[in-house]
Amino acid sequence: MSKKPIIVFEGIEASGKSHHLKKIANYLKKKNKNFIHIREPGGNKNSEKIRKLILDNKATFNRYTDLLLYLASRSENIELIKKNAGKKIILIDRFSDSTFAYQHYGMGVNLKFIKDINDYLLKDIKVNFTFLNIVSKKNMNKRLMQRKKLNRYDKFDNTFYLRVQKGFINIFKKNPRKYMKIDSNLNIDDNEKIIINKINELI
Repeated sequence: MSKKPIIVFEGIEASGKSHHLKKIANYLKKKNKNFIHIREPGGNKNSEKIRKLILDNKATFNRYTDLLLYLASRSENIELIKKNAGKKIILIDRFSDSTFAYQHYGMGVNLKFIKDINDYLLKDIKVNFTFLNIVSKKNMNKRLMQRKKLNRYDKFDNTFYLRVQKGFINIFKKNPRKYMKIDSNLNIDDNEKIIINKINELI
């Protein structure tokens, strides 16, 4: 595996993925490692504009518009990823698996339709490793209630998030060697140590 891998942090809302990505970014910074980190939706200037549209609480997009907006955001990040692939460690907060989990497993959009567009955009870009963060319904709801501000994707019902998380697990089961499942219901400090140990193996 490349010592400048593409590493993705996946999971449903309040699963701890963004927290752990930030911790790893700080860790790599202290170790003077060259890296970039982006988020989806978002990433560069244009993608952040699309992010605001997607997460706007007043938005009423249908599921196909939602999908295409997410893919448009990813399209804007492709050159950034290509530019840094193999040169810097790339940390990504959500990527293709989120699209499959949310838009297919969660919203029922045709899987082949999603895959065809996504594959066209990514071409030879390959994720090297993914941390999949899993959370219980109880802890997810508790953490969401503690947030000062909720976006549109923080407000779906629990059955939706359950479908999405099951989707992530299905994806994980198909390729377990490139995934690590993190149980975010457990002690957060212990999970950080587990993730850092794996990061050290990857880089």
